[in-house]
Amino acid sequence: MEIIASEQELNKVVEYLDEVLPENAVVFLRGDLAAGKTTLTQAIAKARGVEGEVTSPTFSLQHCYGEGLCHYDLYRLDHEEFMQMGLFEEFEKPGWHMVEWGSDALKTFLEGVGYNVAMIGIEPYEEKRKYTIEY
Repeated sequence: MEIIASEQELNKVVEYLDEVLPENAVVFLRGDLAAGKTTLTQAIAKARGVEGEVTSPTFSLQHCYGEGLCHYDLYRLDHEEFMQMGLFEEFEKPGWHMVEWGSDALKTFLEGVGYNVAMIGIEPYEEKRKYTIEY
């Protein structure tokens, strides 16, 4: 599914995700630097009633926002480091796990052990963004 949306129209993407994704899912966010990965996570958090700032967990690796929404930035981690740190177990928590910079190896592993895995590609499209959602 492809959705073209401006930052002000992100509710279209969030509503679609609410329709198609199960209650528990790992969502890989793919796109270049400043593509809008954190912005999409912010829109999801806002739709779920999260108050306060939602930022990229660049240095902390993970932020959880209330019940049911966690956000990861794995830019500096490869698959083995991620597993050694025990972060994999965090995916056992109920809810959506938004993963920036997750490796193909991690995605394949999670699919192989039965997680609900989705991928959202984000790229510039004219003055908006194109969200390519695979689930």
